Amino acid sequence: MSTPASPLILEPIDNAGRINSMDVMRGVALLGILLMNITGFGLPYAYSDPTVAGGSSGWNLKVWWVDAMFFEGTMRGMFSMLFGAGIILFLERPTNGTGDIRLANAFFRRLMWLFLFGIIHAYILLWDGEILYPYALIGMFAFSFRNWKPKYLILFGVLLLLCATALSTKDYLKDKIKYDKYITATKKKDQGIALIKKDSTAIDEWNGLVKDRKPDQEKLNKEIEEYNKNYFCVVWYKASINQMMQSFVMYRYFFWDIFAMMLLGMAFFRLKILQAQRSNKFYLAMVLIGYAIGLTVNYFESKYLIDNRFSVMSISITNLSYDLGRVFVTMGHIGLIMLFIKSGILGFLRNSLGAVGRMAFTNYITQTIICNTVFLGIGFGLFGKLQRYELYYVVFSIWLFQLIISPIWLKYFRFGPLEWAWRSLTYWKKQPFRK
Repeated sequence: MSTPASPLILEPIDNAGRINSMDVMRGVALLGILLMNITGFGLPYAYSDPTVAGGSSGWNLKVWWVDAMFFEGTMRGMFSMLFGAGIILFLERPTNGTGDIRLANAFFRRLMWLFLFGIIHAYILLWDGEILYPYALIGMFAFSFRNWKPKYLILFGVLLLLCATALSTKDYLKDKIKYDKYITATKKKDQGIALIKKDSTAIDEWNGLVKDRKPDQEKLNKEIEEYNKNYFCVVWYKASINQMMQSFVMYRYFFWDIFAMMLLGMAFFRLKILQAQRSNKFYLAMVLIGYAIGLTVNYFESKYLIDNRFSVMSISITNLSYDLGRVFVTMGHIGLIMLFIKSGILGFLRNSLGAVGRMAFTNYITQTIICNTVFLGIGFGLFGKLQRYELYYVVFSIWLFQLIISPIWLKYFRFGPLEWAWRSLTYWKKQPFRK
């Protein structure tokens, strides 16, 4: 008579089971993503277009150029890949051969709580660029792909990125049609030819599109005024922005972007790339190929935008190659991080980055709290008052704070406070907190 398998005991992965290379990579991504988010925290409508606010010359343009070359989409890409790898880590822990359904229940409960944290982060903590909500929803889709072979994960991930490019192509063609009609109508007007209704409509539509994407000073002042009101006024004002981010932006942009990178992360985990277990030669090839292709694409995109003063059509055109550039630069970053880990140099920095990565949830929310205290009216009210390059004084201060505090915290506690809460809710059991 066979002895029945012992029941599955669900517990968080302990420190011994953590993969240091992934923690370090997560720390880099967490700190790096603030380089991009800071513009949304501190300036109105200026995330991708420095001509709108914050300055577009001198150091302001240099800062934008560095972000566009090295960081736009790449930090989010690494975070998404790590989330995909984390799905496999969570679901492939030893189960004593039982295949207990409780593991899947815990996984979806984990995502349910992440979904709720995302709602709180957006509507109560007031960050409309938050990423927890999309990760929770898309993670539910990614669950079904956990057993795919790496080559199929990569192929499907590439297909999703091609779908995103196809949507960008559709958007570009729509803009191009409107622009061509506008040019035709404007030429007729300049030549003194009477305009028919279709021509006037074409001019009005294009001017409306430009005004929407390049807000005038009146709209900028309105945004700054709203952000400097009391807390409940800001909650009310941002509610519609959050709804738009969690509906249109979620399914037009985030779904394809994040889903694709999650699948690539699963594949890279299966291939032992994220665990720093491949050869130095392999990672060096990732660096050389990734940067050679990605930075070349990003350079020509950036130069084209600058040469055309960030015109509406120049932005629309460069969106066509966006994923090509940022995915390859992301590969280069991963290769470089793994070489750094394998080299053994700067151990203090590696340990601090790993600690930041282990507390990524807490540190991510902390970034929001600090930035909203600095920029919103509930704090120092600096929204719209700093130049683009000055925003990075805030970024570097937060980096220094989190690189110092995270390892100190983890000397005394098993998890970051939000990691502890998330684990306790996931496993329906209060987790040990102090070491």
